[in-house]
Amino acid sequence: MPRKNLIAGNWKMNSTIPEAVVLAQEISNRMERDWLELVDVAVCPPFVDLKPVKSVFEFDRVDIAVGAQNVYWEPKGAFTGEISIAMIKNIGCAFCIVGHSERRNLFGETNEEVNLKARALIEADITPIICVGESLSVRDGGTYLDFVTAQVRAAYAGMDAADAARTVVAYEPVWAIGTGRTATADQAQEVCAAIRKVVGELYGEAVAEATTIQYGGSMNAANADELLSKPDVDGGLIGGASLKPADFAAIVAAAGK
Repeated sequence: MPRKNLIAGNWKMNSTIPEAVVLAQEISNRMERDWLELVDVAVCPPFVDLKPVKSVFEFDRVDIAVGAQNVYWEPKGAFTGEISIAMIKNIGCAFCIVGHSERRNLFGETNEEVNLKARALIEADITPIICVGESLSVRDGGTYLDFVTAQVRAAYAGMDAADAARTVVAYEPVWAIGTGRTATADQAQEVCAAIRKVVGELYGEAVAEATTIQYGGSMNAANADELLSKPDVDGGLIGGASLKPADFAAIVAAAGK
């Protein structure tokens, strides 16, 4: 059975509740029902916007999931400022981003923490979107495949095949996030194929072939067709374009071709 593309919008730290409701409504209005039969679609707003956004989609009866941008792995306790998995599950999150480059670079998130979060999410039946990717210096140094595949192996540490099969991986070249630069389709394909190869080495070909591997570096309405045409690119983790309803809809349409 062919893999189904996943288009997930990462709104980052944008949109107050009223703004998020308007944005969610505009996205809902632009979604064609036949697209949503062919493509899985999710948006990942800030924590405070999760419930209002989900309410919009539920009211419209549109099949768009919501996901969180981060989470803490402990179930509860004295962790001021953190959000638990039970909290996002109660809201109805189907996905949660872990290990985004901004979390790694700005807030010091480690491979070990990414692994703890991913494993705890799987236990709670929430799909982790595990982000991996290299900086410009690593890319230019020529060691990017080794770097990214090491991140993949670390993220999957301690998981069995059944758990691994419930994950999504998002390849996000750090040098192409929010910069306007985009990896070429061939560059994206090369790394996504390497990620799939590692998953196969860890868990076998069946798990590897079933794993959704997104591209997450400045995918937009203009380049989505070419990126999504590659055999190992199974959708996108969309940043800036997810805040533009027309562009986000165009990407979803491209993913459904």
